[in-house]
Amino acid sequence: MSNQSTTIVADGKLKMCPDGLEHVEAYIPSDCIQNHASNLLVLDNGDLLCTWFGGTQEGIADIHIYLSRLKKGQKEWSKAVKLSDDTARSEQNPILFRAPDNKLWLLYTAQKSGNQDTAIVRYRISEDEGYSWGPIETLFDQPGTFIRQPIVVLDNGDWLLPVFYCITPPGQKWTGNKDISAVKISKDQGESWEEYEVPNSLGCVHMNIEKLDDGTLLALFRSRWADHIYSSRSTDYGETWSEPIPTQLPNNNSSIQFTKLNNGDLALVFNNMNADNCTERRLSLYDEIEDEDEEDTDILSANQDTPEKDDEGRQAFWGAPRAPMTVAISEDGGRTWPYKKDIEIGDGYAMTNNSKEKLNREYSYPSIKQSADGKIHIAFTYFRQAIKYVCVSEEFIKS
Repeated sequence: MSNQSTTIVADGKLKMCPDGLEHVEAYIPSDCIQNHASNLLVLDNGDLLCTWFGGTQEGIADIHIYLSRLKKGQKEWSKAVKLSDDTARSEQNPILFRAPDNKLWLLYTAQKSGNQDTAIVRYRISEDEGYSWGPIETLFDQPGTFIRQPIVVLDNGDWLLPVFYCITPPGQKWTGNKDISAVKISKDQGESWEEYEVPNSLGCVHMNIEKLDDGTLLALFRSRWADHIYSSRSTDYGETWSEPIPTQLPNNNSSIQFTKLNNGDLALVFNNMNADNCTERRLSLYDEIEDEDEEDTDILSANQDTPEKDDEGRQAFWGAPRAPMTVAISEDGGRTWPYKKDIEIGDGYAMTNNSKEKLNREYSYPSIKQSADGKIHIAFTYFRQAIKYVCVSEEFIKS
């Protein structure tokens, strides 16, 4: 485990941690000032892929999508390869998906500077395990469509992609107060999609879905209110969902991810923290980015100090500490999480996204996957300067 005084050496080299347990770490190579929002995929040949976005700062149009590979048996992550390059949009939240025909899909969002409600979803396909990629296409063009979590292939063959919508009332700057979740379902391998909204999901975003052994679909959500992780379930292949309800686990309005392990247990990686007792808060995610449209700026300046609240009088809470980075295990389908292990500790300072001056100290946006050999692979944002990789066992988490 590291602390805030750690010097980041992003050379990609795997290092065994001196705790006497099976615990390996590395910082994935990148030349970018800011690196954020990683997602992992284990390939059938044992290689591990990690994708994320990098540039100077989230929301600015020099943010693009990158990919690195850890080949099976090797001890070093490859140099990052850039997979997108739209100079007019900030390209964010990449996910990787292996389709049943073995093609790899890369999906990501693309938004105008500082305006998450302008995001659309794009994709590329690889037919050679991610070494080369086809043309960039648009998957969803409705402004404000965002993704964060991977596609799930259901037992009936349908593809299920969780999405959320960043909605802005007229004359307001996007703050997250109106965001809702839905699922897109494709019955023809991604050629067309039908949408099914999650009822009463206001403030529940980054919907992450796994198939349980009993056939139920379990979804866990990030909370804009920075109170709890929320959960919802479906028993009809994702076409209807129960209303999201709070779990006993905290959430700080930051991303989470969980996966089903080879033995049927669930492993969740998250910040074991919420906004309780926080004395500082930000107005929005993009406080530091100036709006380039003078007319919009005039409108927003009159409203940004009093963003619209939801029907219960709540506002999205930004700035809660993003630490520790914790892994938890559930043995009962996500109802309880008795095993918890911190893999990174620190103050989690997240009142700024400024990576140029190295002011941010968050651990955030984790991804977690298990390979066939039982190893649990985790990647997450480290101080918004690097993507950190950690490999542990389930026994390590339960110790």
